[in-house]
Amino acid sequence: MRQGAFYRFARILARTVYRVTVHGLGNLPEGGFLLLPNHVTWVDAIVLQLACPRPIRFVVYDTIYKQRLLNPLFRLLDAIPISPRHSKDAVREAAERIRAGEIVCIFPEGELSRTGILLRLKRGFELIARSADAPVVPVWLDQLWGSIFSFYGGRYFNKIPRHLPYPVTVAFGAPLAPGEAVVETLRERLLELGEFCYQQRPILQGHLAEACLRGLKHRQFETHVIDGMDESRLSRGSLLAAGIALALHLKKIAPDEKRIGVVLPAGKGGMLANLALMLAGKTPVNLNFTAGRASLEGAIRIAGLRRVLTAGPMEKRLQDFPWPEHRLLLEKLIPALRSQMIFWRVLVLLLPWRLLAKAAGIPVRGDREEAVLLFTSGSAGEPKGVVLSHRNILANVSQFSLMLSLTREDAVLASLPFFHSFGCTVTLWYPFVEGVRVVTYPNPLEVTKTAELIERHKITLLLAAPTFLRGYLRKATKEQLESLNLIVTGAEKLPKELREAFHERFDKKVMEGYGLTETAPVVSVNLPEPRSRPGDNVQSSSRDGSAGKLAPGVAAQIRDPESGGRLSLHQTGMLWLRGPNIFEGYLGDPERTAGVLIDGWFKTGDLGRFDEDGFLYIEGRISRFSKIGGEMVPHQTLEAAIYKTLGHGSDEERTIVIMGVPDESKGEAILLLSAVDLDLAALRSKLLADGIPSLWIPKKVVRIDAIPLLASGKLDLGRCAKLASGLPNAAN
Repeated sequence: MRQGAFYRFARILARTVYRVTVHGLGNLPEGGFLLLPNHVTWVDAIVLQLACPRPIRFVVYDTIYKQRLLNPLFRLLDAIPISPRHSKDAVREAAERIRAGEIVCIFPEGELSRTGILLRLKRGFELIARSADAPVVPVWLDQLWGSIFSFYGGRYFNKIPRHLPYPVTVAFGAPLAPGEAVVETLRERLLELGEFCYQQRPILQGHLAEACLRGLKHRQFETHVIDGMDESRLSRGSLLAAGIALALHLKKIAPDEKRIGVVLPAGKGGMLANLALMLAGKTPVNLNFTAGRASLEGAIRIAGLRRVLTAGPMEKRLQDFPWPEHRLLLEKLIPALRSQMIFWRVLVLLLPWRLLAKAAGIPVRGDREEAVLLFTSGSAGEPKGVVLSHRNILANVSQFSLMLSLTREDAVLASLPFFHSFGCTVTLWYPFVEGVRVVTYPNPLEVTKTAELIERHKITLLLAAPTFLRGYLRKATKEQLESLNLIVTGAEKLPKELREAFHERFDKKVMEGYGLTETAPVVSVNLPEPRSRPGDNVQSSSRDGSAGKLAPGVAAQIRDPESGGRLSLHQTGMLWLRGPNIFEGYLGDPERTAGVLIDGWFKTGDLGRFDEDGFLYIEGRISRFSKIGGEMVPHQTLEAAIYKTLGHGSDEERTIVIMGVPDESKGEAILLLSAVDLDLAALRSKLLADGIPSLWIPKKVVRIDAIPLLASGKLDLGRCAKLASGLPNAAN
């Protein structure tokens, strides 16, 4: 009686604080079952009980169960205490309750997440499931990360609620049979439920232009961008006003052009051009001006570009650029729009954001419509137009924001080009939306200059490919990088020696991540260790050699590369991904799109696996393996062995690359492209002595001047393939 009255009272009270949307109630079995949720906040049990129409009996650690203030409540609710020393009694009681037709809930992570990301799942629930011989139901609690009862921002409780009532989504998954309920399967199901819930978030239906407007209007007198070339500054409000004025001009002169190209480096001009096009409801197409003419012509043709935004210095610099028929030079446009910018600056100051959006004709709903078009060859092959929707970009911005929790005191170095997916989302749109200060510089290879900027402007976030990190090892001092709180690297595998050398030199840990242009781009990243008190047992947020844990809202499967059959997450196979940040398809190429998007899942082309703690390990691209005599030869593993044999230091530039070439007898052969002189016979002897199989050892070395790299720092596998195959421009 008392328990029923308490439940009724608690529901009324909780519903004044939380607005819970529930999915999957039809998945709940009629009898007893084991309920397994993720664990994000101190009030997860309350939210679960709000979502579930039947009473839930919770399994609680005895240290919490025995707390003086909480113990009467737990006893009233007939909670089941559990401790490491007496776990058998708790397992027995939980199984008996389930067999009696009750719902028993245990949090399989065993602790609150301090990053909002799913932690290691402990195997105790497997024993309960087998003992009860009853169904197991996974359930996901979404949007609670960031609430006052979560550890978001590095603390519990000391936060102001962003909404009241606070919106929460709860999704119950399909039941698992007791024998299926193992940690790897449960993790996979929980991630899929998390992806489903993330897709329901209302913010994803919005328009990137509206999100930028709201972001820039907030704290509008603060500096948003510092141009590292001339130290000029633009406040958030002034940048927004200039963007609106330019957007209205673009709509007037090009009313029917959906896409307009941008040929500008990372700088205030490039940021303004992209912002204006978005505010105008058009698609900015940042063209890779470092690519070859044929590739650029293909990109311009596929995008149907008739007009580009650029600047006079870029015109002079790019002598062989295939310019479309119309060129708009910023240095001519901006002075002519000065009076309009002043007018809009006043309106930015006076009008609420909704009225401002209406007055400027800024779109407010985008969802799955095209927002950004990027071109990629995936490091090999012909350019592909990757269509990223407003949902994709807004999702990845929010995912990145939830993982990092940056504040107004933080600053990002924007030196990656905006035609690069990481540069586009993380150093362009993310700062617009989230209000993070940006310091721009057009060339990430000029580390002497970027190191000076990091020191001068107290930059806290650095994004760089491993290629660029080697430059900091050679040319930067520890004092120059002192302000950095987070260094994230991607694009290619981070060598262990480079990671260790960087840490030793600068006392800074490099956090490796993983992403693709098609994923907008962030998929996973290692994170700094969360704050904790002495004696706290907190699961690690990073693991050397891994690409980190999946971003919120991203689900994963591991598939057999040849058959496509599902494997365990702990096995190595092709990584398939699903999430709100997965692209909409390749522009004008339905056949290629159908080859990589299957029932909402994206075939990445990368080999990967997860460990038991949920950290992702990328073993290499399918295209970077050779199959010789039935054996798979991993190119990157072989390259690492050769570098070790050569005594190649972590601060040195890339000097070799392994390529697979056709071979009449074995189907494929290993060829070594080298930018240094090598004695193949001596190399073979050393590799054999180091235990490298004879089958793996290159049969030929091709001497070239330099290893081709993309502007992002990744290998240019397209040019490498030409060099290896003897096509035009190949070395002999």
